[in-house]
Amino acid sequence: LLAQLADIRLPSEISWWPPAPGWWLLTVIILVAIVFAWRAYARARDAKLLLSFALAELERCMTTYNEHVSRGDQLAGLNLLNGANTVLRRVALFHNQHSEIASLSGEEWVQFLRASSKSAEPLLDDQLASGFARGRFQRELAVDSEKLHAFATAWIIEQYRQASTTKQRLDTTHNAPQSAEANA
Repeated sequence: LLAQLADIRLPSEISWWPPAPGWWLLTVIILVAIVFAWRAYARARDAKLLLSFALAELERCMTTYNEHVSRGDQLAGLNLLNGANTVLRRVALFHNQHSEIASLSGEEWVQFLRASSKSAEPLLDDQLASGFARGRFQRELAVDSEKLHAFATAWIIEQYRQASTTKQRLDTTHNAPQSAEANA
């Protein structure tokens, strides 16, 4: 009886192709994760680049102000305030709906600046607030350039931080500027 039994045959080795469904699923999950990670990285890189453009524009305003002050220009403070105000408005237009921001002026603009930044709000004293509200309509304006620079820098940085923490999409298709500096 034992002589009639055949030898045990081992099954053929399992090939590595095609992989099991679990490997296909894992591959798809990894690819999707890579795409999301790349998009998050690109958004963060773009936001950092735009922040640096905005801060560089603010620094150009300060450099121009210092040059004008050294020449004794009476309009240096007014030009600094208007230049900083322009940079703040560009940043606000980039991070908020145009219909909400574009029409703001005077006290409404100052209220928006205060409401949109809790960390920079203490830096916006009455002199700066008055300058932002009515400064561009004056012939001369004495402004504390260091306070203005500190407020504008803190406000701009907070706008970009808020955008990254709330994960607002930097939608370049709807806000397509001609250059990256236009959004700063």
